[in-house]
Amino acid sequence: MEFSHNGFQLNVNDTLKFVSPEEILAWKTEVQKANEFLMNKNGKGREFLGWMSLPSDIIKKSIKKINNTAELLRKKSDLIVVVGIGGSYLGARAVIDALSHSFETLLGKKKKYPLVIYAGQNLGEDYHSNLLDVLNKNDYSVIVISKSGTTTEPAVAFRILKNHLEKKYGKKEARKRIVAVTDESKGALKKLSDTEGYKSFVIPDDVGGRYSVLTPVGLLPVAAAGLDIKELIRGSKDMQEFIDTENSIVNNPAMLYAAVRNALHRKGKAIEILASYTPNLNYFIEWWKQLYGESEGKNGKGIFPAGVNFTTDLHSMGQWIQDGTRNIFETVLWVENSSNKLTVPSDENNLDDLNYIAGKRLNEINQKAMLGTAMAHVDGGVPNIFISVPKLNEYYLGQLIYFFERACGISGYVLGVNPFDQPGVEAYKKNMFALLGKQEK
Repeated sequence: MEFSHNGFQLNVNDTLKFVSPEEILAWKTEVQKANEFLMNKNGKGREFLGWMSLPSDIIKKSIKKINNTAELLRKKSDLIVVVGIGGSYLGARAVIDALSHSFETLLGKKKKYPLVIYAGQNLGEDYHSNLLDVLNKNDYSVIVISKSGTTTEPAVAFRILKNHLEKKYGKKEARKRIVAVTDESKGALKKLSDTEGYKSFVIPDDVGGRYSVLTPVGLLPVAAAGLDIKELIRGSKDMQEFIDTENSIVNNPAMLYAAVRNALHRKGKAIEILASYTPNLNYFIEWWKQLYGESEGKNGKGIFPAGVNFTTDLHSMGQWIQDGTRNIFETVLWVENSSNKLTVPSDENNLDDLNYIAGKRLNEINQKAMLGTAMAHVDGGVPNIFISVPKLNEYYLGQLIYFFERACGISGYVLGVNPFDQPGVEAYKKNMFALLGKQEK
């Protein structure tokens, strides 16, 4: 069972030893119903379905405002600090890291665009102290992202950075170096933004954090990094429009992926491992983990999302995946073509016995490692789902983002949960606030 659309490919043939085509097709009614819940906005969490049409709804005026603001920040900054946690930073970081040079800071030449770095995604004292050491020596601006403005980690980081900016540049200039992405009319950050006169963007009320990549939450940092948000939106729009018009389980990739995941789950496969052979996709995996973990993990249900980077993790997690508890399946995310070309040189002495691959590109060797690993894992009892795109760029990342979001909504409904709330997240906050002595208002 295979699917292809504009370069995006989904292949579930390596699951068919574990679930038959008939068992997958048996989910047809449920996934179609779940997709209709999303389309008609009449399922659980329907008040948070604004992400569904974001790619087609965004207007040129909004894109222009985001790009203009990003340009202003770039002119002032060697570094841009994105302050946020969870969905307020993972989507942007996924895109930026995927399309950035792996060793950009070590190239020793003036960057065309500022380096985007992150704060408020943890409470590490040393981390934020080290960050201030760097900011003391560089011109920088801040994009602070929070719906409420009171989420502890980013709120603490922003207070520290606001204080640092004002001491370094003075209050007037500091205001020009801060952009807030927050609620349209309420919340601590909105109030502060209005009081201080920060330039601001709105997080739509009907879009939850983990689905917010295609709002200013993700688009502004991505644009600030010098990437093409028009192409990101175009890719996601292409995927949205196709999924919206196709209601067949075998021709709709989001429905097929959701059906296979749930069919495998029914067979006892409780853990899904997203595996990439491209190191730059590490934070895309982290974004995916939050998307599926926070959407599906509730009411004692959910497929546990894990992630690995191959071939690196074949030398750490490979043994467990190959020979451990057989309650897992893999989704392999493959990028067909590299942006660069590098071949293995020949060596006259051949002491490492590698001349048999001399002249071969690393991407070809990586591909053979991927195919060999998939064969071994399937033979070892691990079903494999295969997803590929021709190359890493904004367009194909847009396709992947929307595909995974849409499939997550469908899969969550099939599991019988509300994919758009996160009641469990509040438990640790309540305990932390009590231990810190916060007074209830």
